[in-house]
Amino acid sequence: MPDKSTAPEIVRLTAEKRPAVRNAVLFVVALCLLLLTIQVSDGWRARKERLADVAVATTNMSHALAAQAESAVRVVDTVLAGVVERVETDGADGAARPRLQLHLKNMVTEVDELHGLFVFGADGRWLMTSQDRIPLYHVDDREYFQYHRNNPDRYVHIGKPVRSRSTGDWVLPISRRLNNPDGTFGGVALGTIRIAYFSTLYKTFDVGRAGVIMLTLDDGTMIYRLPHNEKLIGSDVSNGPVHQMYQRTGPTGTDMLRSKIDGIERLYSYRHLETYPLIVATAQSKQEILEKWLKSMLGQAAITIVAILLLLYFGRRLVRQIVIRDHLEHELLQARAMLQEHNRALTVLADNDSLTGIANRRRFEEALGQEYARAARSGAPLSLLMFDVDYFKRYNDTYGHVAGDACLRQVAQTLQDSLVRPADMAARYGGEEFVALLPDTDPAGARMVAERIRQAVMALAIPHAGNGAGVVTISVGVYTGSASAGMAADSATALVERADALLYQAKQSGRNQVCGGDLAAP
Repeated sequence: MPDKSTAPEIVRLTAEKRPAVRNAVLFVVALCLLLLTIQVSDGWRARKERLADVAVATTNMSHALAAQAESAVRVVDTVLAGVVERVETDGADGAARPRLQLHLKNMVTEVDELHGLFVFGADGRWLMTSQDRIPLYHVDDREYFQYHRNNPDRYVHIGKPVRSRSTGDWVLPISRRLNNPDGTFGGVALGTIRIAYFSTLYKTFDVGRAGVIMLTLDDGTMIYRLPHNEKLIGSDVSNGPVHQMYQRTGPTGTDMLRSKIDGIERLYSYRHLETYPLIVATAQSKQEILEKWLKSMLGQAAITIVAILLLLYFGRRLVRQIVIRDHLEHELLQARAMLQEHNRALTVLADNDSLTGIANRRRFEEALGQEYARAARSGAPLSLLMFDVDYFKRYNDTYGHVAGDACLRQVAQTLQDSLVRPADMAARYGGEEFVALLPDTDPAGARMVAERIRQAVMALAIPHAGNGAGVVTISVGVYTGSASAGMAADSATALVERADALLYQAKQSGRNQVCGGDLAAP
């Protein structure tokens, strides 16, 4: 007999060693994933912080530039307001003319933002200028002149950039309407800001190699763009990303946008001037913003990768040592475990049917002799059930022997499951015949058990075209013997014969039924 204490011990040791290997692997993998997660999380957080910092910087820069632009326009507007008041009060002819012209020259000299100051009559003719000579051509074709001639309002007007006909420079025209005493159109007072003024101003701000500073009218007309490209002055950028965002979000905004001019993705911040129809936008290239972050991330990633590789290396060595230890211990126990397993297999082969796994005929006959002797001593009833699968030869012929074997295994398992008492025994008697030994069971109880087994087999619903029921069924013979102390030694065999006879009777009566009887004393 095998040593029953050793087999569970081997199983226990094996169960303990395998989780150790698995847990070591899981620990190393989890630690590597944790390092990667920390690296990715820190990197993503640093990226967001970098973008947020630059967003704040570009917002502040746009605010500062807007304030400077507003200040420059306000200075020119203030000068113009004074010129308008003088012209409308003192007139532009007579003694007032040279004094006003001198005032225009002084203002241009003193105010850095001014490129020139001009006064035009209602017909577009030059009346006076801050320059040394008065041109002969008219300006009635200019946009600012036509605006004031057609609009009676007295507000300052910022026109589209034009190239000065007197100096050839690109200028931004800022103008006010002049009225005659009766309120009719009397001409235009014009002040101009050289576009180069914005270039000098914006170059003092650092927006990186691919950064941008833009000044536009709020209708999308480009006044100046850094880096400077003269061809862009006066162009329409109303379909660009900044003006599209301005249309959606209002006077201020910040977002990552792709330029339609050069296709570069930048972080833009813009601001609309509070008083004048101008928009200032600043932007830094996304690539430049993230350059330092990327270098830092690559350095940290390299350190993390080295740490992970070292962890994997030493983790692999640790796991290997655990595996080697398990293997050595397994080798020490393997021979004994195999021997015990072999002994158990021999025991199973000796007592169990190799096809169905339930007790075989030898085991049944041994148990029958023991139970019959016990019944003879105690006088208790002993019941025997004999089963036969109906038309099993037809089943084999129809479905094949492989299916037949599977059918027998299902029937045997059903028989085994239907016996609930520890003393009851199910066995394969031979071929498609099975027996059940029920100690201390009277005829009524035996018939009840037999009927339960018959119905359970039918409930399996195993298709059987050769059987009238359409499924696999069994026939059962049930016999109960009431033993006495004076029984003959071979009465156990008689018990089998009588149960077999009743089985034959059940088959003769149409199959798929239980046929029972009892025995007083043989």
